[in-house]
Amino acid sequence: MSGLFDIPSDLQNTYGGLVVLHLRLALVPVLAGLVVALPLAQLCVRLRWLYPPVLWVTTILYAVPSLAFFVVLIDYTGQTETTVMIPLAVYSLVVFVPAIVDGVRSVPQETLDAATAMGLGPVRRYLQVQLPIAVPALVAGLRVATVSSISLVSVGMLIGNQGGLGNLLNDGMIYHQPRLIWLSVIGTAVLAIAADVVLVGVRVLLTPWMPRGGGGSRAASVSGPAAVSAPASHSASAEARPAAPVSKDAVR
Repeated sequence: MSGLFDIPSDLQNTYGGLVVLHLRLALVPVLAGLVVALPLAQLCVRLRWLYPPVLWVTTILYAVPSLAFFVVLIDYTGQTETTVMIPLAVYSLVVFVPAIVDGVRSVPQETLDAATAMGLGPVRRYLQVQLPIAVPALVAGLRVATVSSISLVSVGMLIGNQGGLGNLLNDGMIYHQPRLIWLSVIGTAVLAIAADVVLVGVRVLLTPWMPRGGGGSRAASVSGPAAVSAPASHSASAEARPAAPVSKDAVR
């Protein structure tokens, strides 16, 4: 192995191939967790009594070590990528559910009333009003879940080389090659940082109404999605405002 990125033959892969494998093992569970968390969080918003039990269950599952998950799942899914992905998807729920619930609950009641007055039903109101306003909280949870998933994928090296870049960590210890260990550690850190930067860019694109700096923060906050209630409130205040009294001089 003369080159820096030469990979042991037992991995049957290139360094670039391991990077792609690592991203697939990390991002697919995050997307699966997001798909499950969106309707589950909406149920928790509509049924407030459901939120504490769901939070307890997701927190308890998050406390279960990944190796224990592997031991339980390996009899059913074998030494495959699915065995690694299922625990990562479950772990992401403890981040997604509170983030989505808090984001949706932060929508002003006036905005919801205005959306209802415009004829939006519960589903359209959730998709077109509540979720767009909850994007900052949702992306914040997505950033945490993505970085955590990228770092935890390496544990999959313990079940038959299903750890992406973590496989290099295992081979580095077996063959006493510090170079492989550094390639694994630095590569995983770079992927996590790059994914976080991309998600920050996604948040900026999806929330043009959010302030970008110190100046103009008030104008940005007013021009956001919450401003959908402004016309209704303005018209209501205009109707309620009494007419200005006419002075006697004006009459003369």
